[in-house]
Amino acid sequence: MVECAAEAARVARGVTTAQLAGTTHCPDWDVRALVNHWVLYTSHGLEHRALRKPLPESLTGRDFAAEAGWASAYAAQLDRAVAAWADPVVWEGEVDLGMGSMAAPELASMVVKEMALHGWDVATVTGQEYRISDTAAGIVLDVVTTHGDLYRQYDGFAAAVPVPSDAPVFARALGLSGRDPRLARAGA
Repeated sequence: MVECAAEAARVARGVTTAQLAGTTHCPDWDVRALVNHWVLYTSHGLEHRALRKPLPESLTGRDFAAEAGWASAYAAQLDRAVAAWADPVVWEGEVDLGMGSMAAPELASMVVKEMALHGWDVATVTGQEYRISDTAAGIVLDVVTTHGDLYRQYDGFAAAVPVPSDAPVFARALGLSGRDPRLARAGA
């Protein structure tokens, strides 16, 4: 979580205002919509889940990317979210999702997956490199493997993109989530 949050903050700082109107490989989302989703769920959502509070409407409809200094604000919010999960008690029990509940460690791993995959999405469409360790990538791959069919059922993932079995761990996670790892080299 700490590693992916640091990389998310780094990537966010590399997004220019001009790039926010650009297209993405995510259907129906421009860069601004992608960034707003990423900021909402991976920082505010992560903190609110740790505190066992629902996201207020004042956040769910907010255009974070329209605010001056949004990337720095995102980095600060990521720090608060990671700090909220630093308490070992937060990792115990279930988190109410409003439509059921989920074990806290499983929920945290799913948000880390969001941080990494959408971090890669943002990095790729803004001409940046996305870097995480194989350990962090392994967590992402595990979540994508475990929940990929569910995400596809709700159009969260596209059909898997074939990736060689000996490809780097994160490339395999990207492919299984319906992302083409070759986009990073092509600059999407």
